[in-house]
Amino acid sequence: MTEKTRSPEYRLAEGALSGLRQDLFRDAFAYRPLPPLSTDGALLRRLPGGRIRDAARWLPHATVLFLAFWTFLIAVASTPVNAPDLVISLVPAGAVVMTLIRPVGAWWVSLLSSPFVSVLTGSYSEWPWSPAGFLSHLTVMTVVALRTGPRAAGWMWALTAAYSVFADVVFSRGDYGSVAAPMLFISAVVLLTVSMFLIRRNADQEVAAQQTVTAVERDRRTLLEERTTIARELHDVVAHHMSVVAIQAEAAPYRVENPPEELEKAFATIRENAVAALTELRRILGVVRAEDYQAPDAPQPMLSDLDNLLANVREAGLETEKTITGAVRELPSGVELSAYRIIQEALSNALRHAPGATAKIEISYVLGGLGLRIVNTAPQGLVKPARRPTTAPHGGLRPHLSIGAGHGITGMRERVTMLSGEMTAEPTAEGGYEVTAFIPVAADRAAGPAGGTSQPAEETR
Repeated sequence: MTEKTRSPEYRLAEGALSGLRQDLFRDAFAYRPLPPLSTDGALLRRLPGGRIRDAARWLPHATVLFLAFWTFLIAVASTPVNAPDLVISLVPAGAVVMTLIRPVGAWWVSLLSSPFVSVLTGSYSEWPWSPAGFLSHLTVMTVVALRTGPRAAGWMWALTAAYSVFADVVFSRGDYGSVAAPMLFISAVVLLTVSMFLIRRNADQEVAAQQTVTAVERDRRTLLEERTTIARELHDVVAHHMSVVAIQAEAAPYRVENPPEELEKAFATIRENAVAALTELRRILGVVRAEDYQAPDAPQPMLSDLDNLLANVREAGLETEKTITGAVRELPSGVELSAYRIIQEALSNALRHAPGATAKIEISYVLGGLGLRIVNTAPQGLVKPARRPTTAPHGGLRPHLSIGAGHGITGMRERVTMLSGEMTAEPTAEGGYEVTAFIPVAADRAAGPAGGTSQPAEETR
């Protein structure tokens, strides 16, 4: 019979038998020691550390050994006190202990030894399960179900039911009561409870794993979005410089009277390369541009535009104070743009998470680069923000203030990392939040004079 002609019932039965072989026959007596509990589990985390927590890791093993001991006591109490019966009484208890190392094998030992133990010890009063065998088999099925899974629990109950009915009907002596029905009922309740617990635990683990994967993917997507935003913004800066190079290369030969042919060719080559670079930049921008992206109608903001940003922030409900220290000088465009966006995002976060607070912005021009510190006080309660402006001067604030789509810290770190800088973002002891960043700038890369223009500290409220 080919696979295509097999009926659904046949395939269902084949799958069920395959599960039976997998769960109860394949490597049934394989060595599978029960591992101790993890100290990071929900239960052990609540216990004090040290010896108590270390001892609690072996609680499942101690519970199984305790039940094995009780099984042995019941077996001894229900049989005559002689050496052979004592040896036979060890079998049910041994099956319980065996679940710690060979769980499936322990179930087979418990099931197959049950009629022999009942006959050899004369326990006909509760056929087909002796008192010790009853407790032993119920314990073994519970432990094995916990260690294997719901499917194995179902097969164990089905085979136990088949044995119980067969022994009760075929081998029952008729003058004693049967415990087959109590065994099947109690074991069904116990195994159903265990199966529900296992299904719930597996579902929680799958949800936790999926949440972890989702969080990782979300962080990765956020990072890519931030890098795309930075790339789009830096495109304008780089394109401006390349345009200046192209224009100057084209105009340079006209500033020299009777320029040599080699010089004209050199400037022509420079212009061609600059134009080609601009073309490639536009092509790259097309790749990283979002579908709803609109090119800015104004130059990218610089630190000189910071006052416009602070004015918008005040209108949105956040009081600000700006302090500038050091020799103010013009920095490379990428540095100034990144510094502006870092301040913008920090203020946006303060508006969202610290209503009623005040923010301080410190800009430090030092010899090795640019230092930034944005700190806001603790929130003072709910405040109604002022009407949001409809324009955004110099590509700046149109609160929604965040350029990073709600992922401001990630965006700030990316900007600082891109410029080989350092950044910290952490709560303050007073309940506020502080962002600090240092962007290194070599002296020969500054756009203005190397020494800068000395300017005293400035404060703006």
